Amino acid sequence: MSEKNDGANRDATKRSARERLQMERERQKTRDKRRRTLVVSAAVVGVLGLAAVVGLIAANTGKSGDSAKDGPVVAPSGASGKDALAIQTGKGEAKSTLTVWEDFRCPACKAFEDNYRDTIHDLEAKGLLKVDYHLVTLIDGNMGGSGSLKSANAAACAQDAGKFTAYHDVLFQNQPQEVDDAYGKDAKLLELAGKVDGLDTPAFRSCVADGTHNSWVGKSQEAFRAGKFRGTPTVLLDGKDIFADQANPLTPQKLKAQVEAAAKDPGGADGGVSGSGAKKGSDKESDKGSDKGSDKSSPSAGTGTRSGSGTKSSPSSSASSSASSGSSGAGSRTAP
Repeated sequence: MSEKNDGANRDATKRSARERLQMERERQKTRDKRRRTLVVSAAVVGVLGLAAVVGLIAANTGKSGDSAKDGPVVAPSGASGKDALAIQTGKGEAKSTLTVWEDFRCPACKAFEDNYRDTIHDLEAKGLLKVDYHLVTLIDGNMGGSGSLKSANAAACAQDAGKFTAYHDVLFQNQPQEVDDAYGKDAKLLELAGKVDGLDTPAFRSCVADGTHNSWVGKSQEAFRAGKFRGTPTVLLDGKDIFADQANPLTPQKLKAQVEAAAKDPGGADGGVSGSGAKKGSDKESDKGSDKGSDKSSPSAGTGTRSGSGTKSSPSSSASSSASSGSSGAGSRTAP
């Protein structure tokens, strides 16, 4: 009888151990699943991955990331749109307008840039597309630090020098890990300025060190929140979110085809949101392009940088695509 009891006890112990192991495995699966919703794979973020990131992280921190210093709002040279909060590239008379809200610390923004950069530059060179860039500071609010603010200010300083596009591209091409606030250091921003011919000048250095455009960047962040956008990058083509249909996002090839078709259409760009024949310095024209994306377009635009996940240290969500961008890190977070 004692042997039977001992055997039964051993069986019960084994079952209990198996059950504990199974429970631990289930808990680990739950943790892994939760982590996957917060971390963007470093190697496989691509066009479809960008679209899939939309909506994965809800805004719930209440942190704004717009810790710009108090002081006068100094817009960079040639800034356009409502309150001069956009930096426009391309030819003002282009029929199609791409409105882009992005953060230089946002890995999903890097993925967007890596995938769409060549197409955008090609369409700009042909006079078919203009781009209104709005710079925001979501990652500073979510992860801490000041790299979003300082890099945006530095990009505005580059705009003063007529070097915005080149420096903008360099910042994304050399983006540090999301948790690394390397762009919060002036030395790093000046080092990267050395990659742009003619940018590293005393005037640029002074602009970076003084934070000349910090308050302007803060105003841009406020406009982003007021527009109720959910994350970065938020990308609108003539006021329409290019990632709204996650199953059928506007790929670079589709973007090219749509912009080329709009150029041939005497009625102008689809949606009539952005002003055709606009001049860079005109508020009226820019309101049609960049600002329209802010107040009247769907707030669903965005891809993975939602302002606030309750976890400061976690980057955003994972998705794969055949078009790997090689971006490192995670999507960003959205605005409160």
